[in-house]
This record gives sequence, C-alpha cells and structure tokens, in this order.
Amino acid sequence: MGNQVMPREQLGICAEGNLHSVYLMFNANDGVEDQLRPSIANVAQYIYELTDQYADSAFNGFVGIGANFWDTFYPEARPALLKPFPAMNDGNRDAPAMEYDLFVHIRCDRYDILHLVANEINQMFEDLVELVDEERGFRFMDSRDLTGFVDGTENPKGRHRQQVALVGDEDQDFVSGSYLHVQKYMHNLSKWHRLPLKKQEDIFGRTKVDDIEYESEDKPLTSHTKRVNLKDPQGKALEILRQSMPYGSIREQGLMFLSVCRTPDNFEKMLRSMVHGDGHGNHDHLMSFTKALTGSSFFVPSLDFLTQFDDV
Repeated sequence: MGNQVMPREQLGICAEGNLHSVYLMFNANDGVEDQLRPSIANVAQYIYELTDQYADSAFNGFVGIGANFWDTFYPEARPALLKPFPAMNDGNRDAPAMEYDLFVHIRCDRYDILHLVANEINQMFEDLVELVDEERGFRFMDSRDLTGFVDGTENPKGRHRQQVALVGDEDQDFVSGSYLHVQKYMHNLSKWHRLPLKKQEDIFGRTKVDDIEYESEDKPLTSHTKRVNLKDPQGKALEILRQSMPYGSIREQGLMFLSVCRTPDNFEKMLRSMVHGDGHGNHDHLMSFTKALTGSSFFVPSLDFLTQFDDV
C-alpha cells in the first residue's frame, strides 16, 4: 500500500484476553441518527483513549453497528459483505436471530474500571438509545468455558490475528474494520456434568484437563472441533478470531460467543456445520448441552471511519 496510512482499528477487536468484560446491547430511539453518529464517534474515541489511560489493567473495547441499522446510519457506504444474522434451525438445534442497533464491548483486568466506564458510556448516549440487554463476562480458570474445556484454542496468534480479523484492501472504504457475530449461549451444566469424562471429551474432540486435540482420524464426526475446523476448496483453514467469555449467575450461565473476521462467511459456514451438519447427519453434539438465546450481526468500523462524524 506504499506510504498510505492504514485506518486505525478499534483496539478491542484483536486484543488478547482479559479477566472481565461488559457487553452492552442498544437500540436507537426514533429520529436520532444525526445526533447519534457523533455520539458513537465520541464513545469509540473515548474507549480508544482509555486504552492508554488504563494500560496497566489492559483495558480495551470497541463499538459495532448493527447490520439492520447500518443504512439508516451511514447511508453513503456499506461494508460489502454486511448482512443480517444467519438464523438457522434443525431438529433441537436452534440459532435464532436477535438484532440490535449498537453493540459496545469493553474488557479489562479490573472489574471496577469496567463498571465505571460502562456507566459513562451509557450516559454519553444520553436519551438517544435504549439499553436493551447487558451481560458481564469473566475469565474462568485458565481461560476455560464453564463446561471445563479451554476456550479459543484454535485462535490465531500474534500478528496473524489482524490478518484474520481485519478487512484489507478487498473493501477500500472499510479497511481495518471487522465483521462481528455475537451469540449468547446458555449452558445446561447439570446435564453436562452428568456425562462421563470420556463422553465429554468425545463431544469436544479434545482432552479436558490438558487440552490436547484428538488426532483427526480419532475425532468423532459429531465432535465440536470436527464441525468447526473447516477448510476452503484449496485446503486452507477457514479462520475466525474468537473473543468469547463465560457469563452469568447461578440462574443462567453460559458463553458470550464473539466472532470477529474480515469476512462473515467463515462464521456462517461454521454455524451451518454445527446446526445442519455435514449432509450425512453429523451435527455438533455439543448443541445438545447448550442453547443459543441470541444471534446478532454487526460491523465494527475503523476508528477513523467513525470519527469523521464526530463534529457533524
């Protein structure tokens, strides 16, 4: 790209893991687009600046714009592949769509800072939006899901995270942005914990304690890793960057699943493989123990894209 300056991505997209997180789902009030655009820019800039201020506790975050809301908001240009959440259903496996206009995700190693910042962000939006849902996530043990298995083992490492997660030259207006899919999964842990260890491991396709993936020939076709480790026709792995964390209380607990990627297609193919299977009846048996309550599609634009509207 020669001397061309890359737009600044929102730093939470590719950040490494944290101890705590807050997820805020908003819908815009009617007729507030002109006021809300600069407000979103201010929130995104604020999150960006706090990354330095709270660097000691690894603060980061981002703002995503809902797929169904994008055109209302930024009618001049639309990310090339942005589309609503790909809802699907097969048998007892359901991946419903529940779209929101705005999604704010913040993470930090200090819960008190997150609480403070979440309140400030809510106030920055004033009367322009309604807070529809809020969840708080946490690191569980050594980055495990509440099922007891390590989460995100397949995640790209180092600079490869940017290559997987961020839009490149293929969509010039949206370089350094990312396609985001969010699902709230509620686990049936009492049912899960009744399973013998070997059965749990077969469902994941990995050992539980030391997180060693089964050899390919030993993996059941219904295992989670088999269903989501997909390849393109050229044999190249279809990758996403997962930014998921456990959430919940005694009453309801599970996983806030976040996928960020330079294309929405990889996530959609993985979800299809989990729900519908491989065409031979082999779907993801993990879905017998967890239920998707929500499914939302967003685009997380570069900070520079958003801040062009900060003084409208």
